[in-house]
Amino acid sequence: MPEIDLTNLRRRLRAARRAVGAAERVAAAEAVDATLRAMGLPRPRSRISAYLADDGELDPAIIVRRALALGCEVHMPVIINMRRRRMRFEPWPPDPRPTAIEGDAAHWFDLVLTPLVGFDDEGNRIGRGAGFYDRHFAFLRHRSAWRRPLLLGLGFEFQRVESLPAKPSDVPLWGIVTERGIYGRAAAFSGGGPRP
Repeated sequence: MPEIDLTNLRRRLRAARRAVGAAERVAAAEAVDATLRAMGLPRPRSRISAYLADDGELDPAIIVRRALALGCEVHMPVIINMRRRRMRFEPWPPDPRPTAIEGDAAHWFDLVLTPLVGFDDEGNRIGRGAGFYDRHFAFLRHRSAWRRPLLLGLGFEFQRVESLPAKPSDVPLWGIVTERGIYGRAAAFSGGGPRP
């Protein structure tokens, strides 16, 4: 396989992501939420992490509102040290119940919704290149079967690429959901795959 220029790929996909119109952005988020609902995710009273959308990312706010209505404890990642690539998870406003989660407490989550710049069908993901999720969830690389937490990327269908290189330090996603389909191991779990 020819070497992929990840810098240019990131630049191209981020520009395409920012170019998505407002109506299309809302429709995509609603479609992703409908898919997750059909998958039974998030489960009632589960513990999840979701991100605040930035730079054109697919917005998980509709999923978060539904999760809070289901009694879930919701956290969001917050960078606490850029140089050391450290983050912790803060309670999602306006949920006052949980406290901040850091370090090995990442095992505590049932479901982690992650942003992405690009992905492939095998669950390989590229983000912005800093490796925060890979470092924080590195313990998942040593598992032969998926247990908690399920790492689920959210994105637009155009962010899907044929193949991405996987480094030993990369943590693959359990699945990816777009407005058109379900990819990775989650596709088998859901009976999903791309929608026509």
